[in-house]
Amino acid sequence: MGRTATVAAPIAVTPIAAAALGDGATDILSADSTEGIGVSDRTPKTHTLSTGHEVAVPLETEAEATAVAVAADAGAAGEWLPEGLTPVRLSPGRTAVTFLSVDYRRIGDDAMAPYEEFGVLLAATPADGPVPELGAVRDGLGGYVAALPVTTEPARALGVEIWGYPKSVADIGITDRGDRRRTAVGDERGHVLTLDAPWNPRFRTTVETASYTGGDGTESGPERPETAVRRQPLELSGRFGARPFGGRYSLGTHPLAERLRGLGLGRSLGAVAFDGRFVIAEGRPPV
Repeated sequence: MGRTATVAAPIAVTPIAAAALGDGATDILSADSTEGIGVSDRTPKTHTLSTGHEVAVPLETEAEATAVAVAADAGAAGEWLPEGLTPVRLSPGRTAVTFLSVDYRRIGDDAMAPYEEFGVLLAATPADGPVPELGAVRDGLGGYVAALPVTTEPARALGVEIWGYPKSVADIGITDRGDRRRTAVGDERGHVLTLDAPWNPRFRTTVETASYTGGDGTESGPERPETAVRRQPLELSGRFGARPFGGRYSLGTHPLAERLRGLGLGRSLGAVAFDGRFVIAEGRPPV
């Protein structure tokens, strides 16, 4: 892998988490628009999935989400990234991994039933050029989607067939306890993770950013074959909340949990809550 890019703000390393940093981060993240056209303003294109569902992209959804960013080993994270991306470094040898829990209330024009989703995102930026830090400023602070379990087969087909997200079907339980939200993830192979995060969306803002995938719908990891990187423009508009060093997680015995242990995960860097409109456009190679 190439050199790692360094940013000062630990929470601003994945699409949803970065939104909590306010106006300064919004200026950097909003660099995603193409020729002045916002994500939600792009001309829609209809796709028919293998399940028979029809969806228009950019796809507009309504969702609630919590995210917890945790410290991780930059070298180990770099082994998970495809050629063309490099970890965003927070301190010497350290990057961030974000655990993202999403409860979708609406998918497009009710194109399919609501579902739950859990994501593992690695803080990443394009590795082109001698100074990766410039790429993080130019292209926005994004997250490489390493794994993305969902609760329904149409949701899996949606992510894999349109964007190449590494989606799989799993059991995801999301429950609220006062001002906290708990997410439990697992399947027949065992328990992956339990995530506990503050549920405190309060202030309103809009952020445009991006996610990255390998483009073939398979989970990330050291043994993953090389594929073309794709960048998916995202727009989040609604209420956000943040808590530095908030949130906690515990890993299970699932194979994905064992792989996550290999990232040298540390303490929580911060937690973010979101409630609002989430739009995702067509993926394309990073510019």
